[in-house]
Amino acid sequence: MTSQESGMPASARVVATVALNVFRESVRDKVLYNLVLFAIVLMGASYLLGQLTIEQDVKIIKDLGLTATSVFGLFIAVFIGIGLVSKEVERRSIYSLLAKPLRRHEFLLGKYLGLVLTLLVNVSAMTAALFAILAVMRWARPELAQFAPEAPIVDPGLLKAVVLIFGELAIVTACALFFSTYSTPMLSAAFTFSLWIVGHFNDDLRHFETVVRSRAAAWLARILYYLLPNLAPFDVKAAIVHGQPVPSGYILLTLGYAAVYIAILLVGATIIFARRDFK
Repeated sequence: MTSQESGMPASARVVATVALNVFRESVRDKVLYNLVLFAIVLMGASYLLGQLTIEQDVKIIKDLGLTATSVFGLFIAVFIGIGLVSKEVERRSIYSLLAKPLRRHEFLLGKYLGLVLTLLVNVSAMTAALFAILAVMRWARPELAQFAPEAPIVDPGLLKAVVLIFGELAIVTACALFFSTYSTPMLSAAFTFSLWIVGHFNDDLRHFETVVRSRAAAWLARILYYLLPNLAPFDVKAAIVHGQPVPSGYILLTLGYAAVYIAILLVGATIIFARRDFK
């Protein structure tokens, strides 16, 4: 077998090894467990909160459960993502890693996939907890079904919202990795959180020219609209909770946008990381 024939499988094995190491290290992190536990407790508290309302129990629990999954997934993505590269530099283990037959793009891709796998496991755990709470509600209080006729209590449609939440978190993870290739952990966290906030209001930049007279400001806003991530389409929690349809084509198109944006960020991170001198 020639080296050319074995190059792709070997590269894939290297990336998989790095990803699994990141996953093992992440699941051993006590902060990670605390975030997941707190998210599950919050969803349990939403059940108690639902008891204080009339005919809104199910909607409140669904909304708070999805929000908890999104917010705590965000903290996991940011606080672990910003340390994927900086932690290796601070420990000076980056020198021994890059001295091995490990290319820099394989290192970054493995780090990214490892954190995405960690997010997948934890988002799945929080989703399972939400469905468990809803199943208990349906069993203990079957009369609630009449107050939410637009959607069943244990609604499979919630998975659509969870899938888009995961797609959004995958973009945030790529942003955190991108910033961590050249910045400090504190600045990387600040940049990533800022980008997440701006991303949810990015659509306003598209129509910024209607509220300003400056043509330069309007063009700048339009450039930022296309340059910054647009995260608003990933938020379908309200539609799902109120039983409104979310077409599969919309989900696929939104996930396609996420895949393209993530690819651009990873390529940019690889270029920056390849030019970084660790001597």
